[in-house]
Amino acid sequence: MKHYHGGPITPASCAMKAWKNGFAFVSWAHTSQLHLALDISQGVGIDNGAFTFWKKTKKIDWDDYYSFIESIKNHPRYDFCIIPDVIDGGEVENDILLSEWDLNRCGAGVPVWHMNESDERFIRLCNDYDRVAIGSCGEHDVSKPASCVSKLKDVIRHVVDDNGYPITKLHMLRGLNKSIFKNLPFASADSTNIARNIGIDKNWSKGNYQPKSKEVRAYVMKNNIESVNSASSLIYNEDTDKTSIQMAFEI
Repeated sequence: MKHYHGGPITPASCAMKAWKNGFAFVSWAHTSQLHLALDISQGVGIDNGAFTFWKKTKKIDWDDYYSFIESIKNHPRYDFCIIPDVIDGGEVENDILLSEWDLNRCGAGVPVWHMNESDERFIRLCNDYDRVAIGSCGEHDVSKPASCVSKLKDVIRHVVDDNGYPITKLHMLRGLNKSIFKNLPFASADSTNIARNIGIDKNWSKGNYQPKSKEVRAYVMKNNIESVNSASSLIYNEDTDKTSIQMAFEI
């Protein structure tokens, strides 16, 4: 699995520790370190920034995003980008944004399936696209790993072959929690764990050998996260996994 570490990671010396010989995830909402990521990483994924803009209740001009992707799509270390989506929109609204994606201008993009949307939409996207991104929310948010894993197992089982391999590449947004990705056959996942935690001193205060510099903390976190791989195939037990989903709804 490719572990994409989201930025910006400051200072730049910390970004270098996280991205060198690894993968970067750059949001269109924060592009200050884009060229650094393209220069030093093995590959860069681009997030459309919808989650950030949604939290700020900021209106988005997606034509500007299309122009941005068009300007970098031929870079040798550009991997993929997330097609525009609406965080609190419905399936119809998000499908309209998919229909507006210009392949000639922007190349192939990755659609987002939100976990509060229908299983049928997920199955359709997996049959239509080479890669599908998964956005968690509600009772199945990534902050609730057990519920998130159970729900995803129940839907991914519809898009695997006889070996349990997904028919398309799956990317988990905000998904570099080892409790989640080690149980699911993801091709890639991203998170801003490193960017958010290297500066919180209280998280690094125990023990005699705790790293004090942000650069070392970034390196330690990267190695810790990347020491675990995703599952090679889907292991689904209908009885136990469905029971877990039902319990999540009842809590």
